[in-house]
Amino acid sequence: MTTGKGRALRLGTRKSLMATTQSQGVADALTRLTGHAVELVGVTTQGDVSKALLAQIGGTGVFVNALRDKILSGEVDFAVHSLKDLPTSETPGIALAATPRRDDPRDALCGPSKLADLPRGARVGTGSPRRVAQLRALRPDLEIVPIRGNADTRLRKIADGELDAVVLAHAGLKRIGRLAEVGEVFDPDQMLPAPGQGSLALECRADRTDLLELLGTVDDAPTRRAVTAERTILAVLEAGCSAPVGTYAAEVDEELHLTATVAAYDGSRQIRLSASGHPDAAEQIGRDLAARLLAQGADQLMGERD
Repeated sequence: MTTGKGRALRLGTRKSLMATTQSQGVADALTRLTGHAVELVGVTTQGDVSKALLAQIGGTGVFVNALRDKILSGEVDFAVHSLKDLPTSETPGIALAATPRRDDPRDALCGPSKLADLPRGARVGTGSPRRVAQLRALRPDLEIVPIRGNADTRLRKIADGELDAVVLAHAGLKRIGRLAEVGEVFDPDQMLPAPGQGSLALECRADRTDLLELLGTVDDAPTRRAVTAERTILAVLEAGCSAPVGTYAAEVDEELHLTATVAAYDGSRQIRLSASGHPDAAEQIGRDLAARLLAQGADQLMGERD
C-alpha cells in the first residue's frame, strides 16, 4: 500500500485531552512538512477503561495495545503514544517510525507549595511507584496517596482539599495549558523521570515503507538516542513502565550522559549510577549501566513493596 495525498492519513490516538492535543501537534507538523492531511481517530484502551492503579493492572502496554491492534488491522495508518507508555519488547509487525523532539522530561509538583514547604504529613497524590519511591526518599514524613485519572481529575483533588499536592509530568501539563498550577519542577538530581518521559512515539506497520519514510520527517535523532539509552535500562532490568526505575539521558558536548536509579518503594534505599559515551553507542551505554545496577542489587529493590 502506498500513501497518496488524496486520502487523509488516519492517526490513532487515545481520547483524553492530553493525548489528542499531542496527537494534533504531530498531525499539524506532518501536514506542514509533507503536505499530507491527517485526521485523528479516537481509540479507547484498557488503561482508559480500568479504574485500578496501573501497577495493579500490569501497567505495561495497557495504553498502547488497542492502538497497535488498530494499526495491524488497517483501521488506522499510524498511532501516537506517550513513549513512556511503550513496552520495551517489540511487537511483531509494528515499527517505531519516529520520536519527535522531546519536551521537558521532568516531573512537576502541582499545588501552592514547594516540596520543602509542605507541612509534615501532607497528602501528596501519585499513581507511579517510581514517584512514590523517590518522594519517600526526599520526604519520608509525607503521606503518599495512590490516585488515577486524567490530569484534570488529579488537579481537582487539590482544589477540593482532598490532597495538598500531586506529581505529574511537566510536558503533559504544558500540553493542556496547566503550568500555572505547578509549584515546583523537580530537577533530575532530585527526581529522575520515567524512561522516555516527555517524548512521543509514532508507530506504524513495519511493512509500510511509505509511511516509515513519511513519518521519519518528524524524527529527532538526539531524542531517539537518549530514549534508546533510557529504555535499554528498563529492558535489561526486565522492569515494566510501572517499576520504581527512573532514568534520564541527554547529549552534552558531543557525549551522551545517562543517569539511572532504582529505589526501594518505601524510599529507604536507592541505587543511583551514571555513565557516558558516544551518542551512537546509546544502547550499549544503557546495557552497561543496567548491568552495574543489577550488580548492586537493583533486582532485589524492584521486588520490594510495603
